Amino acid sequence: MTQNDQEIRQRFGKAIRRRRRELDITQEKLAELAELHRTYISNLERGDANPTLDMINRLAKALDISIAQLFTD
Repeated sequence: MTQNDQEIRQRFGKAIRRRRRELDITQEKLAELAELHRTYISNLERGDANPTLDMINRLAKALDISIAQLFTD
């Protein structure tokens, strides 16, 4: 993994965390809404996971945000 790959994952994780906090929901609630495991949400927010397009789509729907908004800051 390159430095750029890690930076992208970290920026994506921060976007997930920021939106989750805007909605005032826990990682557990987000996991439930997106049908994912809570530890996976934690890994995403730390930039330790590399989500698939399907996962990104599920997260965007659960966070009531567009996929594009998750990648623009």
